[in-house]
Amino acid sequence: MTTILGVDPGSRKTGFGILRVERGRSIYVASGTIRLPVKEHLAGRLRVLFQSLTEIIDTYAPTEAAIEQVFMAKSADSALKLGHARGAAMVACVTRELVVHEYAARQIKQSVVGTGAATKQQVQHMVVALLGLSETPPEDAADGLAAALCHCHASGLSTALSAGGFRAGRLR
Repeated sequence: MTTILGVDPGSRKTGFGILRVERGRSIYVASGTIRLPVKEHLAGRLRVLFQSLTEIIDTYAPTEAAIEQVFMAKSADSALKLGHARGAAMVACVTRELVVHEYAARQIKQSVVGTGAATKQQVQHMVVALLGLSETPPEDAADGLAAALCHCHASGLSTALSAGGFRAGRLR
């Protein structure tokens, strides 16, 4: 059995999603949003992100991680902050011995929605449909789940999707 942690990193909030793959089927486990203290300096926010993801990894024991790659943000400063958040997330994963897979945002959207130019609402809609969730997860959590789904498909772990109820993970 494989358990995948999907991460949509951000310097203000980071979405995560946990999927378990059994017999070629992706099953929802948990998801949520890690809200970072925006009034704190960047290093303090990165510490919170690292500690929160480490706690999530310890709780759900994923075996692999899928993290969205950095794309060109609105400004160079935004891209750098996103890169720092992504680095903190990757370090949290590798310190817990997870294999980290990286996917471009367009690849994640293409895998889940069928178009690399999908909106956040389209990603949410398809995550609900593909996983049979009873509620729509917040945008960032849906993006984390989408990263995990993308990895399931790209790695050939999952060929079918199963229904399951939405149970919110630890929201911060």
